[in-house]
Amino acid sequence: MMVWSRFTDLLLGRKPRPQPIVALDVPQRPSRMRAATSRLPRFKGEASDLERPLRGRDGPVDQQRTRLQRAFTPSQPVSDVRMFAGRREILLSLIRAIEDQQLHAVVFGDRGIGKTSLLHVFAQLAREARYIVRYTSCTERSEFDATFRAIAADVPLLYHADFDPTSEPAERGAALDTLLPERELTVATLTEVFAKLSGTRLLIILDEFDRATSPEFKRSVAELIKSLSDRSIRVQIVIAGVAANLTELVEHIPSIRRNILGLPMPAMTREEMAEMIALGEAIGQMSFEPGALDDIVAAAQGSPYVTGLLAQHAAARALDREARDVAREDVTEAIRRAMRDVWVRLSPRSQQQVETVEARLPMPEIGRIAADGLAHFGVILDPADATSQFDPAVRVAAELGILRPTVVGDRKAHQFADDSVALYLWLASRVGGRASA
Repeated sequence: MMVWSRFTDLLLGRKPRPQPIVALDVPQRPSRMRAATSRLPRFKGEASDLERPLRGRDGPVDQQRTRLQRAFTPSQPVSDVRMFAGRREILLSLIRAIEDQQLHAVVFGDRGIGKTSLLHVFAQLAREARYIVRYTSCTERSEFDATFRAIAADVPLLYHADFDPTSEPAERGAALDTLLPERELTVATLTEVFAKLSGTRLLIILDEFDRATSPEFKRSVAELIKSLSDRSIRVQIVIAGVAANLTELVEHIPSIRRNILGLPMPAMTREEMAEMIALGEAIGQMSFEPGALDDIVAAAQGSPYVTGLLAQHAAARALDREARDVAREDVTEAIRRAMRDVWVRLSPRSQQQVETVEARLPMPEIGRIAADGLAHFGVILDPADATSQFDPAVRVAAELGILRPTVVGDRKAHQFADDSVALYLWLASRVGGRASA
């Protein structure tokens, strides 16, 4: 029957219809089984919709939902310059540091603040300018040898000054890694190979640098930066990671301070968050009422991740009620959905502590210490004056284990033991919610 239908399509000049691929050893599901599962929840779109975003399955609502999938992507970094909102000044500073000053750069800031999105957009712009860009996301096991051999393998040998473009190795697509010795790679050896780079510039991006646990790896990267700078080699390194300051991220900073530009990633401004939502409105073909926008901005506290998460949940909730205008009630429900998202990431111990804190302290007090923590990498500074009273809410949270003592510089402080607790408590304070919400 399948062959005949395709033959008929061709005979009548119709476009052949796509045929399903069915494994021969798997029987077709009986129609009665489909009927039995009709009471279960269903996906609202099809996987193919992700490749053809404007083709909804069942009409306008599904088309709207597939657009929404493109409009807000809180779980993924922005990789399309058309979706990049705000951050123009820091992006311009990064470009100038690389292009005009020929410095190396370190981008640092809190989690979810948009560092990876910035780097993806920056990398795209650099490729447009004919840079060779190698992006690497560091892990706990990152080592200098393996990391930089992989980077060298992406640089064609034709850009090496000792090889003519018509030479046999260059014509067969050999790369710089073929020039590296089999023994463990050293900074000096790699520097000698990079020193012969000609006709282009190599941009190395090391994201999530804070995840690397090897002191030798970090020390070697710092030494490489100094060596590349001292010899004006056509290779520049951009490092990014979670840190409150430059010295937290890169060891041996004094030796390379003059060779790098430190770029802190601040919280987004209200205007930047509004721009981010406006881009989503244009793509998703929905609109956020002014009050709804204000509620998202207030709840997000400058975090692009939280902004996107709440906007996505709120728009989805509006679609659920078949509306294209996102109202304040949708944002309230979006906050509760986000709370549930964060809640499941908490350890059982943290969940129990949160429930106890919620029972002991009024929500405004909880919201105040949570907001303070979110604004300072989870840290709440103790009073500078030793005679001052400790904040009662901080004292209770510390007694219950949510906060733990720490030191920032020469000043005593408290820090949230679980990074996600501060976000959960802040969101809960916005809706007067509880852990079971």
